[in-house]
Amino acid sequence: MGQDRGHLKKAVLWQAEDGKKVRCSLCNWRCLIAEGGLGRCHVRKNVGGVLYSLNYDKLCAAGADPIEKKPLFHFQPGSKSFSIATPGCNFQCVFCQNWQISQMPYTQNDLEGSEYSPEHIVEVAIQSGCKSIAYTYTEPTIFMELCSETALLAKQRGLSNVFVSNGFMTTEAIDFAKPWLDGINIDLKAFTESYYRDLCKAKLKPVLETISYIAQKTDIWMEITTLIVPGKNDSDDELRSIAEFIAKEASIDVPWHISRFYPQYKMNDAHPTDEVALERAYDIGKEAGLRYVYLGNLLGSRAESTYCHSCGALLIDRTGYQVHQNLIDDGRCPQCNAEIAGFGL
Repeated sequence: MGQDRGHLKKAVLWQAEDGKKVRCSLCNWRCLIAEGGLGRCHVRKNVGGVLYSLNYDKLCAAGADPIEKKPLFHFQPGSKSFSIATPGCNFQCVFCQNWQISQMPYTQNDLEGSEYSPEHIVEVAIQSGCKSIAYTYTEPTIFMELCSETALLAKQRGLSNVFVSNGFMTTEAIDFAKPWLDGINIDLKAFTESYYRDLCKAKLKPVLETISYIAQKTDIWMEITTLIVPGKNDSDDELRSIAEFIAKEASIDVPWHISRFYPQYKMNDAHPTDEVALERAYDIGKEAGLRYVYLGNLLGSRAESTYCHSCGALLIDRTGYQVHQNLIDDGRCPQCNAEIAGFGL
């Protein structure tokens, strides 16, 4: 099998069970893997009763991005983040925009990528003028070994670390990452189990638990993204449920990014999200008490910029991923001195 190419890297977060089976505790599938078998993600394999990562040395994407592209709007705004990925995911979303790499283990039965040491990744990030490293494009949880080794070195060199995640990791994985993970954007894709089951081959409940746990038990800065798919998760009731959940279980200070859907992967015949639907979702978020609501993939919208929740002053002027002006003064509004939530503002 293609997955066996390259050297094997012993995995983190697993336990030996009956015989030579292993239980992976990296994500909420908590796969019980027989000897010679793969986890649901297809990038972790039981070899002789030991769990190994198959994608540690398969870097398939690397480059400097605006941090706003993650999207993270309250995390070192205007900075660049060196963004890396390896193949694989523990979801199978039919609308995935990075399906060529995230679904590679399923579609090609293979893992393609190049070996780059954590030291080299950090060095290139610094040379690129980045302030952070983002583990993104595919689900970072499933390349946790490369994430953790790179992130620890990054911290030593003064860089921050961020995840762009589907939020399906276990509490053990969150605790494992806490010492070095500074920020995270979690996709809260919908608020029904049927959506997660039918469109993502996944489950909603663990994602909600992850959001609550990060908000209540860690200091990791968190922002949340919801892709609005026409006819699937765009009802007022569902959007209100998402907004109210964020306000109650996370915080009214957690930014909510409402993103416009464009046809992708197995949903090429669908229509893009209507602008009116996005504006309605924005209003629902505000009505729920969320202080920072943004519209994504809708260039030129007023809801790309950051405004003071207290006096309404323009604080960060954005168009797309470009920051034109950041007027926040040491984490506060220069007009009314209200505290503005974030990391490295």
